[in-house]
Amino acid sequence: MKTPFLNENFLLDTETARRLYHTVAINQPIIDYHNHMVPKEIFEDINFRNLTHIWLDGDHYKWRAMRACGVNENLITGDAPDREKFIAWAHTVPKLLKNPLYHWTHLELARPFGITDQLLNGETAGRIWDECNERLQSPEFSARSLLQDYKTMVVATTDNPVDSLEHHRNYQAGMDTGFSMVPTFRPDSGMNIENGTMFTRWVKKLEYVSGIRIRNFNGFIDALKSRHDYFHSMGCRASDHGLYEPNSDTFTEKSINKIFKKALRGSIISHMEALSFKSAFLYYCGLMNHEKGWVFQLHIGALRNSNTRMLKKIGPNTGHDCIADVEMSRPLVRLLDRLDSDNRLPRTVLYNLNPRDNELFSGIVGSFQDGIIAGKMQHGPPWWFLDQKDGIEKQIESLSSMGVLSEFIGMTTDSRSILSFSRHEYFRRIFCNIIGNDVDKGLIPGDFGLLSKLVEKVCYTNARNYFRYA
Repeated sequence: MKTPFLNENFLLDTETARRLYHTVAINQPIIDYHNHMVPKEIFEDINFRNLTHIWLDGDHYKWRAMRACGVNENLITGDAPDREKFIAWAHTVPKLLKNPLYHWTHLELARPFGITDQLLNGETAGRIWDECNERLQSPEFSARSLLQDYKTMVVATTDNPVDSLEHHRNYQAGMDTGFSMVPTFRPDSGMNIENGTMFTRWVKKLEYVSGIRIRNFNGFIDALKSRHDYFHSMGCRASDHGLYEPNSDTFTEKSINKIFKKALRGSIISHMEALSFKSAFLYYCGLMNHEKGWVFQLHIGALRNSNTRMLKKIGPNTGHDCIADVEMSRPLVRLLDRLDSDNRLPRTVLYNLNPRDNELFSGIVGSFQDGIIAGKMQHGPPWWFLDQKDGIEKQIESLSSMGVLSEFIGMTTDSRSILSFSRHEYFRRIFCNIIGNDVDKGLIPGDFGLLSKLVEKVCYTNARNYFRYA
């Protein structure tokens, strides 16, 4: 018997999986502990102007697929009218069978728009455009209303240390909004010392917002700590670092100070000097996090801006990044061990982008658990190229085999789009299905109380306890 596409039991193969999802997982609130939402849009509670604005703008997943299907760049990141961009996307969707975008697209039409009786394609594009755009102008489809509809409890945005956080401050000063919006400390601009004038300009901004004169590396760290303190006062409880590779070269304070002063003078920084500086920078960020009880998030393994022609034409973050192939084990262990050697390793989430590193990361986190904080070291959820059915299943299996699944902090969107919160549903369905299949195979007991507790913890409770958002 053929199973209908995207029915209520989508991705749920067994009766146990269905019961777990429909009675437990679906009811869990969302703590989206890492995303790239725009704080201004949430504070102002905007209504998005149309489907392109809320669904296509900034979505490099969709942009990559459109390019692969021969769509002209003007209809992707260019100045074509929004409706034409959406129509181009609609014509692309039928070509994406077996790609996770096909699932995500129709999940996002089902919720929040309630469109379950038609697939998106060239023929339905006009009707769906008109229907969704009308709904987007209603109060029920404002930014905050959408997040509340997803049962969101925490939205943790990703923010530069030199940001004023004015929208977080104004949001927090308002009336009860039903969920928290907190910043996350993302200091990558201060780590990339090889970026020449971009780096020195950022240091000047840091000097201005911190009110601390920066003439050497110690002053630089003092200014960074000042912003770390400010972020903490605004509810921040985690830093996040986007790394090509784990930086853990040896360094001395004298050598790092020399490299830093060289950069301030505008001199060219060698590759080896940059690696030493990055290693010191990461180490000091880890120390700051440990001091305040923050979480240290390391997203490792992205080779960014691989297409230089397109970088020059339309800039970064446009879908021209790929998976890096670098050594992970020894340098990552050195970084963690350096912090752990004097017992100052913070709670840490390791995200791998290369799927070959699943078992490697699951094994590494086990070497640094401390027997005090349950799940202190986390093999983070599938990220970017891996946050699809196959990637989620493989990460859960490696984590289960080499770690403790019941302490896993579950999924986060890592997205710029509110509609991507449907990926929590996607993850929860897949997770319940894995558990249900194991029950049917006799691999784990069918004790529903035991299984319910596991699902509740992974979908919600563990993240709530781990990040300690007030």
